[in-house]
Amino acid sequence: MEAKNYKLVFNEEFSSSKLNTDNWIPFYLPQWSSREKSKPDYEIKDGLLSLQISENQKPWCPEFNGKVKCSSIQTGVFAGKLGSDIGQHKFFNPKCVVREEQESEQKYVPQYGYFEMRARFAATKSDVVALWMIGFEDTPEKSAELCIVEIKGWNIKKRKAKIGMGIHKFNDPKLTEDFSENECKIDVTEFHVYAVEWTKEKIVFSIDHIKVKEIDQSPDYPMQFMLGIYEIPEKISVNAIKTYPKRFIVDYVRGYENFRSLG
Repeated sequence: MEAKNYKLVFNEEFSSSKLNTDNWIPFYLPQWSSREKSKPDYEIKDGLLSLQISENQKPWCPEFNGKVKCSSIQTGVFAGKLGSDIGQHKFFNPKCVVREEQESEQKYVPQYGYFEMRARFAATKSDVVALWMIGFEDTPEKSAELCIVEIKGWNIKKRKAKIGMGIHKFNDPKLTEDFSENECKIDVTEFHVYAVEWTKEKIVFSIDHIKVKEIDQSPDYPMQFMLGIYEIPEKISVNAIKTYPKRFIVDYVRGYENFRSLG
């Protein structure tokens, strides 16, 4: 990314065989389950992160999310006391309660900037891959989701796919729901750069540096990153060839800060 007003402040190139825990929390919303159940299956090799769903992998949160499996990492975590309903992103099931207390962490929780990921997806039909941002949610209204890219395996065709992007407002009264799945003529099994420029006034979504969508609204609070692959049991075909592990391969994740937002 080349822009004179931006400075690179977060540069994850997966250069070590182990996940960099200075950048990432290697669990998915662990407050609703546990760190043991929500830890990801992954491999880092040749500078590439492969988030994986394995055949014998257990669901991450059977109590509140059924048989959904996931391998996901994030850059922050916030939750209330054991047994409370306070915690990040419980919109998949409003009955969520904290099953394991978490120490609040903010590895990388920016407000505004330019963010990009270079990645490819094996295009397995029962899986979803995504890079998204959520409010830290230390107060309920700071809860919106900024989805940079979401790809559902069942929305992929030869050399084209529907790519999800946009805003889910959730409990943020200042925002309007604006999420769409845009058909793009790309092969998602090859590497592409998925990016967003987030400013005070608007959000611009791009693929391979070409603008795909623009929203004239913006969350006005810090947001953390969520990066993962999810297996949706309802989409598993009985007659389909089940190939494991299912993979989401990420080359890099980068975050840039606008000089004008400093201070």
